[in-house]
Amino acid sequence: MLFNTFDYFVFLPIVFALYWFVFNKSLKWQNIIVLVASYFFYGWWNWKFLGLLGLSTLLDYYYGFFVASPNKRKAKLFLWLSIFNNLGILAVFKYYNFFVTEFESALGSMGIHFTPMLIKIALPVGISFYTFHGMSYVFDIYRGKLKPIRNFVEYALFVSFFPLLVAGPIERANHLLPQIQTRRFFNYQQAVEACRLILWGLFKKIVIADNLATVVNQIYESPGEYNSISLILGMIAFSFQIYGDFSGYSDIAMGSAKLLGFELLSNFRFPYFSRDIAEFWRRWHISLSSWFKDYVYIPLGGSKEGKLKAFRNTIIIFILSGFWHGASWNFIVWGGIHACGFLPLLFLNRNRNNVNDIVAQDSMFPNLKELGQVLGTFLFVSIAWVFFRAHTLTEAVLYLKQLTLGLFQENLMESLASAKGKRIFLFIVPLLLGDWYFRKNERQLKTFRYQYIFYFVITLVILYYFFNAKSDSFIYFQF
Repeated sequence: MLFNTFDYFVFLPIVFALYWFVFNKSLKWQNIIVLVASYFFYGWWNWKFLGLLGLSTLLDYYYGFFVASPNKRKAKLFLWLSIFNNLGILAVFKYYNFFVTEFESALGSMGIHFTPMLIKIALPVGISFYTFHGMSYVFDIYRGKLKPIRNFVEYALFVSFFPLLVAGPIERANHLLPQIQTRRFFNYQQAVEACRLILWGLFKKIVIADNLATVVNQIYESPGEYNSISLILGMIAFSFQIYGDFSGYSDIAMGSAKLLGFELLSNFRFPYFSRDIAEFWRRWHISLSSWFKDYVYIPLGGSKEGKLKAFRNTIIIFILSGFWHGASWNFIVWGGIHACGFLPLLFLNRNRNNVNDIVAQDSMFPNLKELGQVLGTFLFVSIAWVFFRAHTLTEAVLYLKQLTLGLFQENLMESLASAKGKRIFLFIVPLLLGDWYFRKNERQLKTFRYQYIFYFVITLVILYYFFNAKSDSFIYFQF
């Protein structure tokens, strides 16, 4: 079931009504109804994979008890079993075909013929997210930050909570489980904030991302037919498409959870207003980058064992982050490019320069230095997105090669004034203006004058595109 479908907007009010008006007297039954709703939500996509979700949940639930053992050898054994099982599930469904085809290619280069057996099955939606939920739970128990949960319904709900099940954010057990275990009471202000987030998320997805996708798909499918300026516009359009698509999903997820009294972790904090790559990764897909930091980077030694190890650890987490997104070399290169942007900041000890403030912290507009930093970071990120959007590494290289041909020989204004140029800017500008206005608080979408008129207009625009245009699936469903 997709957030941007009629099905979901029948499903959500039903769950809301049962949750607050039928089962509101009992925490146990509230959790059960949300758990049942979550499995129904997941099964709506493909019921055959419910067993895989259930198996993954059951294994980590039991591993948690053994990992909590005072016997360190036993605890470590079951920690590794959890890692093996979760990564094994990912390896079979997500990475098997990649590895065997690369192995076939390597043998072929040596003159050895090998025909591998490939798995022809759809990638289970959300598999990268719920396996990481399970691993974080077991890791935190092993590190003494959490005690095993005896109530299976509570743990199963943590893993499968429908707002975050298929595309995150990747929640931490010590953040979500206490909310699951605590009685919730309806809060009108929280519900209002939830509706605002859902509306803004739908606007980002249905109005912004899906309209930009039309242009992006045309340009990326046949880049040889477009001039350099058009390819640059396509590159910029995809930067905003993927942001509108994924942050829109996260807004709807946070809003849906808020309607039920839960507060999810933030996943985006206006990343395109970042002044360097380090700040970008503190603002983009926050739950994933913090997961890799806590469970890979720090256990490897972080930055406390000298520059060389810090460089090594940084490269590892960026490569893993790229590979997490997809079993293809272009994703690995995408991660490597971001590592190359991050390492100079680490070398110069500037990777934490922009931690406690935002751009134009105390003013309406950024100064020239900040503007240059933001534009430079955005350009770097957008070039890297070419490798993310292209189907293969070869396609990405050809796109960038075509982009550089005739770069200074074309009429800039003519390209910008073209139908595609106008369409791109028509849908980018509202997103930029909205993000700039809300940049100090992405959760509450602060109150402002004429807010009801604003959200009423937003609703009308969403409904127009919802009923008059084809809405695409969310990009991150494929991961």
